[in-house]
Amino acid sequence: MPVSHHNVSRENSRSNLNDTSENSSVNVINNNSINSNAISDGMASCSGTSAALVYKLCSHITGVSSTEAVTPSYQLALRTLSCTSSSAVESDEFEVSEKIKKRLVKEKREKDAVKFAELHRKLQGSVVLKNRWAVMYFLLNLSGSKNKYQTKNGPYGLGFTKFTTSTPLQNVDFSESTKNQQPKTMFSSKSVSTIPGSEKTEYASLPTTYQFAQSGGSVDRVDPSQCILSDSGSGNICSQTSCSRVARMAALFSGKDKTEGTIVPVKKKVAVQEHKGSTNLSLPMVPEGVLLREILFAFQGIEGKFIKMQPAKDRFHIDSKAGVCRPVQYQLLRLAELGWMYNKVHKFCESQDLDKALGLVGQSFVASLKEELSEYYRLLAVLESQLQPNVSNEEPYVSTRSGSLTVRQLMVWTLDPFVRMKQLAALVDACRSQRGGALASILYSYLHHADPSIRGLVKHILSVVVQPIYRMLSHWIFSGELEDVYHEFFVAVNSSVPNTSLWHEKYSLRKTMVPSFLTMSQAKKVLSTGKAINFLRMVCHDHTSVRPQDEHSERSDAATVESLFNQNQDSDFQRLLEAIYKETSRHVLKSLFTQYKFIDHLLAMRRYLLLGQGDFIRHLMDLLEEELPKSANMVYLHNLSGILESAIRATNAQFDSPDILQRLDVRLLEASVGDTGWDVFSLDYHVDGPIGTVFTPQCINAYLRLFNTLWRSKRMEYILSGMWQTQMTYSRLLRTLPGAAPILHHCHFILSEMVHFVQQVQYYVAFEVMECSWAELQQKVMCAEDLDQVIAAHEEFLDSIMTRSLLDEESKDVLTQLRAIYDLIIRYQNIQTKFWQQALSEIEARKALESRIDTKTEKGKWGITEAELEVEKQRQLEFEKKIIPTTKAQLRVLANSYQDMVQKFLLMIADHSDPNLRFLSFRLDFNEHYKSRNSRLQTSLTYQHRRRSLLQASLS
Repeated sequence: MPVSHHNVSRENSRSNLNDTSENSSVNVINNNSINSNAISDGMASCSGTSAALVYKLCSHITGVSSTEAVTPSYQLALRTLSCTSSSAVESDEFEVSEKIKKRLVKEKREKDAVKFAELHRKLQGSVVLKNRWAVMYFLLNLSGSKNKYQTKNGPYGLGFTKFTTSTPLQNVDFSESTKNQQPKTMFSSKSVSTIPGSEKTEYASLPTTYQFAQSGGSVDRVDPSQCILSDSGSGNICSQTSCSRVARMAALFSGKDKTEGTIVPVKKKVAVQEHKGSTNLSLPMVPEGVLLREILFAFQGIEGKFIKMQPAKDRFHIDSKAGVCRPVQYQLLRLAELGWMYNKVHKFCESQDLDKALGLVGQSFVASLKEELSEYYRLLAVLESQLQPNVSNEEPYVSTRSGSLTVRQLMVWTLDPFVRMKQLAALVDACRSQRGGALASILYSYLHHADPSIRGLVKHILSVVVQPIYRMLSHWIFSGELEDVYHEFFVAVNSSVPNTSLWHEKYSLRKTMVPSFLTMSQAKKVLSTGKAINFLRMVCHDHTSVRPQDEHSERSDAATVESLFNQNQDSDFQRLLEAIYKETSRHVLKSLFTQYKFIDHLLAMRRYLLLGQGDFIRHLMDLLEEELPKSANMVYLHNLSGILESAIRATNAQFDSPDILQRLDVRLLEASVGDTGWDVFSLDYHVDGPIGTVFTPQCINAYLRLFNTLWRSKRMEYILSGMWQTQMTYSRLLRTLPGAAPILHHCHFILSEMVHFVQQVQYYVAFEVMECSWAELQQKVMCAEDLDQVIAAHEEFLDSIMTRSLLDEESKDVLTQLRAIYDLIIRYQNIQTKFWQQALSEIEARKALESRIDTKTEKGKWGITEAELEVEKQRQLEFEKKIIPTTKAQLRVLANSYQDMVQKFLLMIADHSDPNLRFLSFRLDFNEHYKSRNSRLQTSLTYQHRRRSLLQASLS
């Protein structure tokens, strides 16, 4: 392509920009051909028009003058100018210029390449041509068709798109028209399909001198799916027919600046003869400017004239009466999805504004969404400014555009806002019914998204949402104040609970409100920290500040909102929480141990309620020996209180703290029918204030149950000890009684068994249960870091000794069996006591008889008469024949019952889950005395039996 040709074309185009007439028009007539003379005449008559300029340019470039030779090139130029499929061409002026230079250098025309570069620089300084790259691209392709791309039928260059050569225009006639002159006609071999009875409005970006005239012939059919709205960069929009495209592209190089890009609706009725004789009119093609205005409305959730909302289906749709082809419909609906998502977010914000119980966290979430919508509104304002000028209010189908915004550009510009709005809509759906910490947890789950932009969006929203939680958390751990009006915080308070139950019942943890970025351990520490501050103020009446004094306190301000959900093992928030938690816990324990003497009260529980003070317990039993055997209804509390005071003054208990001794008291349990004072008597220990937090009513109840069990066992030991002393004393006196020796031997044998049993049980309870558990409790209390650990250690201590003392549900049958054995011991005491009384009465009667005989003999009289001798023999015979056999029978029955019960007890504890109780069975039958009497014990005390029992228990 010679550079001079290009220059001439540019100069001619610039000189003839404003020569077009405003009243010229183009008519479409159904003709298949037109002679070449018509074309030449048309070119001669409209030499000043853009079409004539194109014709002259084609003639100048091809170097031929005849009309028939120029016509193929002229048709090719018109098709190229009217082509809408320009997606394969990149609008890069520099790239096109470089291609031209390379082609000139390749053809060894270096001088022309230098001259082209100079002309291109001058062209860049021109303000007339706005689309320089298209002009150069057009000239580049025409120059290529001059040589090797020349074909037999015409110069159809391979550099042009397929659409350029897909619908060849056979004959075109352009004629210059004046304001009062009838327009010439232009022919087309194609026909346009129409809908019967409709009005067809053609839109073309052309000067007002070019209009479609009504024709009486048929119009070629055009597929609406092939109508694509495109923008080559100058704001032109395609119409439905090839003729309109030709006219529009011809108008590109002509007319005034004010008519450039103007879309003019010209209504006409076209009668088309269908196959069956019916008529059809095509729908009007909606211009791109109108659609852009409509889509901007859709971006704001507002339906327009063509893009409307279907509330029932909750979606946008394009009116079926609008002339929009399918590819453009797809693009518009794709863009309208952004408006649909905006609607979802906007309606959510409006609905939440009306919710008075939304809460601070929910309000923060709505505020962050509104902030994002504000950025979205700014984008819409920018897009609105790019759409210049606005659609005319007088004629809705008329739009003037400067080419600054197209549908394709809009799709590119809204890619990022689309992704952002899509994420906001997803957050709205997920958080619709959530509040407080649960809402923050859901937002935090989206923070692990792989897309950095989405992570940034969620992080920003989460930082806003977490601010109320962070403020409530700060107030709670620093001042113990709970500012949670809407119940959003994970710490809950029950105002109806008194301060005496502050630690256990007043404050609790809402697990559903714990944010997922906080671990359960951190949540418990937060709860414990605030509880400790309120405990010091309301229970201990200590208003000392508990701010951390270590180095971490100086960095407390560094713990920001982001530090909550950006935690690691050594984060600022974790260090701050640990510091304030340890400081408050240390202050609480210090106040509890030093000011309120918690360890002393714990020792008092061990000494008195768990029978650890041996001398006091022994002396108390001695003093109660005469009072407690009475019926439970005859035992009075004031009498027992006096006995307790006497026991305290007579033992080492008197050296305890007065505060402890004042708390020690006597309690009478609920009595049943047949109960004695031994069954209802119990010691009590009053607790209040801060120590009542550890010694809760449930703990005191456990202490009372333990005291009752230990007191019963201690009583058995006391009874057997007394019986042993009595037996040692009476065994010498009863040697003179005939028949008493076997009874004494049997009593001694039974007593030995009972003493052994009770001593082993007492040893087990006192050492293996009490002492071991007490040592563990002391160690845990001394190593505790907060009050919760002290409470947990104390409760674990009570649970342990209750389980191992047979007071749990699993050992209920074993405890019943043990109490039955204790009842046999009391029964044995009654039998032996009664026999001692009868034997002593017999001994005293015999001694009295001997004394009378000796007295009478000294006086010289007969010692005894026949009648007295007969009475004496009768009494001795009754003792030997009734009392001794009856006592022997009672002892024999008691011994058998006792051995059976002990054997059953051994069988039960041998299968117990507690290994200490199983070891107790070994000690109770250390010499295999019971094992030899019961064959079941021979297997129950073996390892194989124990293994089978465990297997059966696991299967059941």
